[in-house]
Amino acid sequence: MRSKAIKEGLERVPHRALLYATGIPPSEIDKPFIGVATSFTDIIPGHIGMRDLERFIEKGIHTGGGYPFFFGVPGICDGIAMGHRGMHYSLPSRELIADMVETIAEAHQFDGLVLLTNCDKITPGMLMAAARVNIPTVIVTAGPMHSGYLRGKRLSLVNDTFEAIGKYKKGLLRDEELRELEMCACPGAGSCQGMYTANTMACVTEALGMSLPYCATALATESEKRRIAFYSGIRVVELVKKGITPRKIMTRKAFENAIRVDLALGGSTNTVLHIPAIAREAGVDLPLEVFDKLSRQTPHLADMLPAGRHYLEDLHHAGGIPALMKVLKEVLHNTPTVSGKRVHRIADEAEVRDTEVIRPLERAHRPEGGIAILKGNLAPEGAVVKQTAVSDKMMVFEGRARVYDSEEEAMRAILGGKVKSGDVVVIRYEGPKGGPGMREMLSPTATIAGMGLSESVALITDGRFSGGTRGPCIGHVSPEAMEGGPIALVKDGDTISIDIPRRQLELKVPEAELKKRQKRWKMPEPKVKTGYLSRYQRLVSSAAQGAVML
Repeated sequence: MRSKAIKEGLERVPHRALLYATGIPPSEIDKPFIGVATSFTDIIPGHIGMRDLERFIEKGIHTGGGYPFFFGVPGICDGIAMGHRGMHYSLPSRELIADMVETIAEAHQFDGLVLLTNCDKITPGMLMAAARVNIPTVIVTAGPMHSGYLRGKRLSLVNDTFEAIGKYKKGLLRDEELRELEMCACPGAGSCQGMYTANTMACVTEALGMSLPYCATALATESEKRRIAFYSGIRVVELVKKGITPRKIMTRKAFENAIRVDLALGGSTNTVLHIPAIAREAGVDLPLEVFDKLSRQTPHLADMLPAGRHYLEDLHHAGGIPALMKVLKEVLHNTPTVSGKRVHRIADEAEVRDTEVIRPLERAHRPEGGIAILKGNLAPEGAVVKQTAVSDKMMVFEGRARVYDSEEEAMRAILGGKVKSGDVVVIRYEGPKGGPGMREMLSPTATIAGMGLSESVALITDGRFSGGTRGPCIGHVSPEAMEGGPIALVKDGDTISIDIPRRQLELKVPEAELKKRQKRWKMPEPKVKTGYLSRYQRLVSSAAQGAVML
């Protein structure tokens, strides 16, 4: 056990004295020491129920024969951070979380880890740490929120509150209706109810093999989640005794399984940032092209919010990730998982309880998966679109550029009625370096949708999108504007061509003219010159590389 380094031998008398000061009984000192990283906070709905789950993880670790030590990591609610300075910190917090878990686990030489997480950047940060530290680890995602309910209609955060802004601006909602939505859309604890980034990453974690079956979709407020937390505590001690570490789970084949599940669900485009970043920590090369290759081979089987009609609770009642893997079994690798069961066994034991929520292959919603990687002279290193959230009408689109150098500038134009049918809204200098922090553009995309323009207006950005975004919205354009990428050269009125089936994103400007613009371009001053964001901007890589700090 690694923990022998802090508790055995004559020279460790001071260490043991400090350990006994914590209250640990002498009878427990020789047991495996399990660190439990918890991202509990009072300000994130997906995390407010974690105190309860901490108790059940603790019970499980004791039952399994280990001794738990809890420590906290930070969390940011992307919904609350959206649309203002706070969103600059969301993606960069992923690196902080990974570094903090690594630091505490190594400083105290834990034998194993349970990582209690839930929301957008916290789960990938925890997974990055698990791969980096590489000691036996189980991830517990705290679970999705129940759908809201108002006047006979189920509600979700993104589709019913962010898009309400545009509807209100169009005069489609009254003041009292807005107030009712605010009170009813999010009824309590849990991650937001659709296949947004938090729930997408929970499903990816389970498909990757790093959490127990049904963990991703078991609702935050139900007793099933408590039992999963309890068994996760037991299981991590078993992994310690058997020497099963994350890199034995998180192999190239396991990442391919996770990507296929993500594609079949029509998950968030943010996984194209997070999965390569996690793979990098696990020593697995996972280029952007893998997503597109697998997307062409993986059908879209679950019609989930935001573009579809099903909630996470529907997916869970239909059989969860194991049932989806049952449908996909023939293309999934039979990799090990932290549960002790291999993927094919989990799939064999599952049952598809609702074939409308999880469709069979012959009735897939679309023959291809959720994500497409576009390239062209506007995005030489690639750009990302959630194609399952784009209507057939907008899969091929050509329009005139309306260029904005920040999210705020774009929002003023959209709300001011300056964006019209036939426009391609370009929001730049919002990439990893330019933002800094690669903010999510949910407010502009949701407002466009709420104003009824998602069938006639496209949006491209070197920033990124919320998992709740729907419509022809293309993000992660690389190289970004701050690096002098072609998106920095676009002018108002330029023609932009989008062809998702052919995976093309083109700026219809002669090459000679682009070269002239490139010579005149000068890198703008960084928006932030002090603190963590300044360091992040100097060290962060391209979105095409997962926006990792190098």
